[in-house]
Amino acid sequence: MDYQTLVSDCVKSIPPSGIRKYFDFLDDQHISLGVGEPDFPTPERVRAYVAEKLNNGRVAYTSNSGEPRLRELILRYLEERYAISGYESIENILITVGASQAIDLAMRAILNPGDEVIVHEPVYVSYRPAIELAQGKPVTVVTRHEDRFRLRADALRAAITPKTKALLLAFPTNPTGAIMEQADLEAIADVVRDTDIIVITDEIYAELTFNGKHHHSFAALPGMRERTIVLNGFSKAFSMTGWRLGYAAGPQELIAAMRKVHQLTMLCAPTPAQWAGIASLEYGFEDGFADTRYMIDEYAVRRRFIIDAFNDMGLECNEPEGAFYVFPSVKSTGLTSEEFCDRLLESKKVVTVPGSAFGEAGEGHIRCCYATSMQDIEEAMRRIAAFLKEIR
Repeated sequence: MDYQTLVSDCVKSIPPSGIRKYFDFLDDQHISLGVGEPDFPTPERVRAYVAEKLNNGRVAYTSNSGEPRLRELILRYLEERYAISGYESIENILITVGASQAIDLAMRAILNPGDEVIVHEPVYVSYRPAIELAQGKPVTVVTRHEDRFRLRADALRAAITPKTKALLLAFPTNPTGAIMEQADLEAIADVVRDTDIIVITDEIYAELTFNGKHHHSFAALPGMRERTIVLNGFSKAFSMTGWRLGYAAGPQELIAAMRKVHQLTMLCAPTPAQWAGIASLEYGFEDGFADTRYMIDEYAVRRRFIIDAFNDMGLECNEPEGAFYVFPSVKSTGLTSEEFCDRLLESKKVVTVPGSAFGEAGEGHIRCCYATSMQDIEEAMRRIAAFLKEIR
């Protein structure tokens, strides 16, 4: 039997993740700057809270929308941390299996075949496939190094057509670490204000900002909450990647559509993960999110070191102000981004990710994650410097 004839044409046309190719090199021989995962454990008090709940007995389904207490806390969190207010009730919140599932649900809930979704690149690898699997058409808007990889309003305006259904914003951005200032978002709001375009904003790195910057949510701008689906989760800022806990917030009609897909495909997010989310937020409100602040302070030291190290090597590195990635240029080496990563891996056993994995606009760059120990970062920089001497 020829199984390839049985596989969906859409699935066959989608390349595998450019990140996962480098995910398997996690051993004592390799240093990985490739995986976007905090190296901090989930806080002990969160784990203890869940352990106590597990020891008390049965673990049952929650409602399709998620634990009411968790949704209440998320409403408070969005208002107090990001000034997103005005939601009528917890029915504006849907708990998902990570922010990744929320992306998929949003696309399947709003797209008809041929609808266009504008996506800025370079950007996270899952967005274009999520759009295509929902029978939509991704429309790329390139963000540029000289603009610090921010989305320009004039570039967005030029990409809009009568078929434009949505704009996907992802700031702070994986892989570039770019952020959008308030004025940047206001310019985007001016473009979409008189349209029916839905804005889907992935804010999974919202807590991770540097240089005194603070994340601004598009949904907090005047008149934008009504057209915005906010996606977020606990993986990055709460060091809960393996718990797979995310959420969506938005107009009840759109959340209800997403919930319909969710209840027929996933039913609910894992109950223990929802307990962990409750504990993370309750403890966070008590102590001003001390666990998150500790991680950010540690990341800030690593970030400064790795930026300076790449620039000292002659690999121009823009200064990212969000997330936990740097995106240095390797154009001066004469290698493509994939050639650079593959040869570095073979020669020095350092794992990085080619910028081309994040769209054609990422070519000429590599993504390095500094959510790993300073010891490993220092050794990785020594090995990369040695590699550059070999190839120059």
